[in-house]
Formats: sequence, structure tokens, C-alpha cells
Amino acid sequence: MRDSIWLGIVTGLLGALAVGAVPLIGLASGVPQQTLSELGPLPVLMAASVLVAAVGNAATSTLVGLGHSKLVMRAGTTGTAAAVVLSLTLVNGIGSFDGFGLLGAGIAMLVSSLISALVAHWGLRRPAVLAGRSLSPGQPHARALIRLAGVGVPLAATVLIKFAVLGVLAIAAARVGTVSAAAHSIAVSLAGLMFTAAVAIGQAIIPLMAPYLKAKDVRGLRAAVRAGVMTALVAVVLLGVALAMLRVPVLSFFTHDPDVRHQLLILLPLLLLVAVTDALQAVCGFGLVAIRNTVPSLFAFAACYGLLALAAAPLSALGGLTALWLALLTANTLLVVAQAGFFFQRSGSLADPLSRSV
Repeated sequence: MRDSIWLGIVTGLLGALAVGAVPLIGLASGVPQQTLSELGPLPVLMAASVLVAAVGNAATSTLVGLGHSKLVMRAGTTGTAAAVVLSLTLVNGIGSFDGFGLLGAGIAMLVSSLISALVAHWGLRRPAVLAGRSLSPGQPHARALIRLAGVGVPLAATVLIKFAVLGVLAIAAARVGTVSAAAHSIAVSLAGLMFTAAVAIGQAIIPLMAPYLKAKDVRGLRAAVRAGVMTALVAVVLLGVALAMLRVPVLSFFTHDPDVRHQLLILLPLLLLVAVTDALQAVCGFGLVAIRNTVPSLFAFAACYGLLALAAAPLSALGGLTALWLALLTANTLLVVAQAGFFFQRSGSLADPLSRSV
């Protein structure tokens, strides 16, 4: 557990550096200085949020492994509730308070990540196996870190690739115009909210798959992933239907600009499809995490999102935001096929030679 916290700190710092470098990347990519100046301290706040979230995720991963999913849900729910309340009050304001705009969004993200991390680390004191033990990171152990890194680093790299490419998409959207940049940012946030349901379900199947992994029960492993896929699909579809039905009041929470809202309404079908495909590939990816084979996910993300990053600028110039989100949908769809195929192949290799021959 202590070594996982150290690994979370290291990967969190790498992610924070990538997020904090977005203004420099944007400047080098030709985004107007006026657009970048509007970001203010947001990249710094988001970078700090990434680091805090990484440390918090080390705690939630430990809780998942120990089978304490309720504590994980408590941490996630508390953080999400804080994010919603703070976003509504700090971004658009309430009453006579006009809000802070982007600065308020950054503060809301950082504070909600901090609350979620604190609740998760508090939850580590609940399991009996950790009772009375010091939870401070202490000194890192190189061999243990290397073993953890064999599974964790490829997984972290996939996340880093994903959010780095999402940063490239944001830059491409900003080059189209201010309205497109704002609409893209809100659409990514909405898709991310639905994606959290898939992440929670994917994490929940990991301890359920542990007995099947120990017994080398390939059918059990695949059945658990299929159940996770169906559960995630139902959850995201229900959230998508709710968003489609309540689109006007929901979008009004994010922006009062009619042009931005109009652009979001055009994007809504693509947004929902992107959220569904992202959820499906995530659950298949967690299946690979459960069998401790995360390198295939890294290869899949590097290929699919690498092509997406290369195509982002030309596509946004040709077809605007719609073309950009069509490309994102295509990349996610390819990821679903790749992640599911890799899990099917790697899980099959776990069976005993005798059972495979039978």
C-alpha cells in the first residue's frame, strides 16, 4: 500500500506536468495568445488536481483490492457532490455573487479532488487488516515499486496518453474559435461525468475476478467482464437519456451563451456515443488490469489516440467541432475492439495447457 502511494505520487507528478504544460503546448501550436490568457491560473489548478487525484486513487485502489467498495463509493460520491456544488456556485455564481468563471472551475476541481482523496485515505483506517498500522508512505522500496510499476505504469501511461490527446483536441477546438473551445470543454466535462460510472463499475469487477484468476477459470473471468460491460452500458445509457431529456436546464448550468448551447445541442448525439464507447473500452481495460496484463492497453491507446492526435488539427480545420468528435468516436470504437480482443486473447492464455487442449 505504501509503495502504491509512492507510485501514485510519481505518476501524478508526470500527469501534473503534462496538464500544466498545456499553455506552452497551445502557444507552440498556434493558439491565439488571447485565448490562452483567458485560462489564467486554471492549468496550474488542474495540474494540482491531477496530483491530488493520483494520491487519492492509490487509496481507492487499495480499498478496491480489499473488497471495500462502499468506502470507495463514499469517497467518490463525496468528491462528486463537492464538485457539483462548488461548480454551480463558483463558476456561474449564486445570488449577488457573480462567480469566478474558469478560476472557479479550477478551484472546484482541486477542492473536490482533495476532499475525495482525504475521504479515501480516511477509509483506509477502516479495514481490519490495516487497523493500528501506520499509513504514512515511509521509505519507498525499489523492488516493490518495480513490481507495481509492471502493472501500474502501463495503466498510468494509457491515462496520460488519453488526457494528453484530449489536450490536443482542446487546442484544435480552440483554433476553430472561442465558441467551439467553450462547447468542446463543456462536452468533455459531461462525457467525463458519465465515464466515472464506467470507471466505478470497472474497479468493482477487479476483486470479483480475483478468485477466478487464482483458479485460472477463464469462463469466470470472461463472464465477470461481460457482466461489467452490460452494467456499464446500462448505467451510461440511463445517464445519457437523462442528459438528453434535461439538456436545456443541464446546459444552462454550464453556460448562458446561446451560441455555445446551440453548438452543444448539435454535439449531443456524438457526445452520448463517445461516452458509451469510452465506457465499454474502460471496462475491458479493467479486465486486463484484473489479470495483471496492462501493456496491451498501452499499445491500444498509443495507436488509436496517437492517430487521433495527428488527425485533430486537419479535421478541425475541415469540419470543425463535429469532425473532431467524429474522430474521437472512431478512436473509442477502435479501442473497444482492441481492448476486448486483447482481453479475450490474454485471458485465454491463463488456462492450464490441459484445459486448453480440451
